[in-house]
Amino acid sequence: MNALKQPKQNALSKIWSQYSFIFVLIAIFIVYAITSTKLTWSGVMNIFRHSAVIGILALGMGMICLTGEIDLSVGSMMAIVAGLSVVIYNMSGSILLTLVCALLMGAAFGIVNGLLVGVVEMPAFIVTLATMLIYRSIAQYLCQHLPKNLIGGGSSVYKMDSGIASYQTFYNFGNGKVATIPVVGIILILMTILFVYISTSTKFGKKVYAIGSNQKAAAMAGINVSLIKMVVFVIAGVLVGLGAFLWIAMNASADPATTGNSYEMYAIASVVLGGISMSGGKGKCLGILFGAMSYTIIDKIIVALKMDSLINDAIKGVILIVVILIQVAGPKLKEKFGR
Repeated sequence: MNALKQPKQNALSKIWSQYSFIFVLIAIFIVYAITSTKLTWSGVMNIFRHSAVIGILALGMGMICLTGEIDLSVGSMMAIVAGLSVVIYNMSGSILLTLVCALLMGAAFGIVNGLLVGVVEMPAFIVTLATMLIYRSIAQYLCQHLPKNLIGGGSSVYKMDSGIASYQTFYNFGNGKVATIPVVGIILILMTILFVYISTSTKFGKKVYAIGSNQKAAAMAGINVSLIKMVVFVIAGVLVGLGAFLWIAMNASADPATTGNSYEMYAIASVVLGGISMSGGKGKCLGILFGAMSYTIIDKIIVALKMDSLINDAIKGVILIVVILIQVAGPKLKEKFGR
């Protein structure tokens, strides 16, 4: 009997270790269903909408974390890219040009981080902490000093000009639905599929995992560690650009003081809830989608329970610590009691 139980226990343990993010999402959703008195299909689909920007930023963060690094600047980077994207839209009236410029600006800011971390080999924590301050500061400065017509006539917020012919099309895109699923949610799903493919089925993805698992061994195997690290920061920047584009499409504005505020923490939390190890080399990009949705649902649970909004981030912070604690302590306990 013990011999039969052992394989079953091993199989269940393997399923849990590889797909725990699915069970975590289901558990959190059940709590949300219990606490919410007005749960509707539309409300469920809105989880995708509210997870879209965070999830896309988290995909980039996940690639960085897989190399064993971190990026604290994504929230501030989003603020400046979103603000400048509004300016470009107000100048050109072109949705496509706004998207292209958002992606290029994100890539440019990502290159700054990538060069300093990957090539110069400065600590990612210090580099991105500095650029976090720089990017948001510049976003706020420009909002105060650019001509009013370029920032939509406001003084402290970048606003899209509603008089532009394509304005309603742009806004409808950000808030539209296809078969009840938000368009931005569909984009998140498609981007997740793309990054699952990149991380699991390409040489680049295998190199990312190799660097996170053992950087010295990866370098000895001929992997250009500096280049790969720089590329993942650029990829993260491009995804920030996409997230910023979707943000202004949904909101038609960007506040340099609050847009993307704490999003670096939310992205990291989505990555951790999705099962990616902060030490690098372990985890699945698929988990990031579930992690982002889990974090969104946690936010909805807090609202449903009518807790004081001032305690919101404290609860999220505690959850993040608990999840990381499980990540760190779990393998040690398994090793200790598994003997």
